[in-house]
Amino acid sequence: MNKKLRWFMGAVILGAIVAVIIFRPLPFLFYQDLPYLGFLGRSLYIIILASLLSLYRIIRGPTGADRIVALDILGIMIVGLCAVLTISTGRSWYIDIGIAWALQSFISTLALSKYLEGKGLEE
Repeated sequence: MNKKLRWFMGAVILGAIVAVIIFRPLPFLFYQDLPYLGFLGRSLYIIILASLLSLYRIIRGPTGADRIVALDILGIMIVGLCAVLTISTGRSWYIDIGIAWALQSFISTLALSKYLEGKGLEE
């Protein structure tokens, strides 16, 4: 298949999935009395979709740098997921998990970058 055709088909499929999430979201299982529940549900599903796409890039990335960037983006998505879960459930310990994940993601990205560059961790 032509590369442009594959890209176009992927963009159409991704657009259809996002449209389904926006216009017909799946049921949300948290507090039912929140006034902004629809926004939280849609944002949760979009974060999950973006995380799955990031996992795809981690698995199929053509270079190590692509995989590192995708891993960093996945860390950002998990922090966002923790923020959405904090708002929707009312439990503040999700923020603690998000902060710890952000620190770990930053350190692992730096370590992997130095490894791919060929330098040791002490340099």
